Amino acid sequence: MGDRWHVEVDRSLCIGSAQCLHHAPDAFRLDSARQSHPVAPDSDAAEHILEAAEGCPVEAILITLAEGGEAVFPPEE
Repeated sequence: MGDRWHVEVDRSLCIGSAQCLHHAPDAFRLDSARQSHPVAPDSDAAEHILEAAEGCPVEAILITLAEGGEAVFPPEE
């Protein structure tokens, strides 16, 4: 069985660019304030979700391992 991820969007950083929707339209949605939200905060690890996080111009998408909380993106320094 593969890794499970916990996905969060830092609303204080999100600028509503919708790049996450471009990379992973099934995994993110924008609310009426154009703030991104994960559709399912806990999900199976998936390349398109990682690409969405990497493509966010302000790195507002945070991915951690659901079990243990280790950072997936952005990577810890």
